Amino acid sequence: MVKYFCNNTDIKSTWDHVVSAFWQRYPNPFSTHVLTEDVVYREVTADHQLLSRRLLMKTNRLPRWAERFFPTGMSRSVYIIEDSIVDPVNRTLTTYTWNLNHTTLMSVEERCVFQGSVEHPATTQLKREAWISSSIYGFSRPIQRSGELLLKL
Repeated sequence: MVKYFCNNTDIKSTWDHVVSAFWQRYPNPFSTHVLTEDVVYREVTADHQLLSRRLLMKTNRLPRWAERFFPTGMSRSVYIIEDSIVDPVNRTLTTYTWNLNHTTLMSVEERCVFQGSVEHPATTQLKREAWISSSIYGFSRPIQRSGELLLKL
């Protein structure tokens, strides 16, 4: 069993501004839980898409239910991979993120699609999906990530 989350939001800002803000979000004083950000791979394809892979290190407070299962001496830092595809022709930014460590405790995968609105050019539509699995609670699923960047790397 997997916990699935889906949310659709309209962001009251143009797609250009949203994409620009996406690249400037770390470091910033409001995201002190993000410790490092490293670009591992970046390419502009023949069809003008920007493909990126970043490695992030974050520290977050564990959910209360997880604290009793988490060994005291174990690192509280989590390594996150973030793949992104910027398609300026179709005005989309698609991100795929997932944690690399502590996956026995909890594996979190997220896909976000930012799409410029044709009807309302000053609005960007965001569809966010997340899949959460844990062997502790006995719900899991095979990892099935898709996306051009993931297939390329």
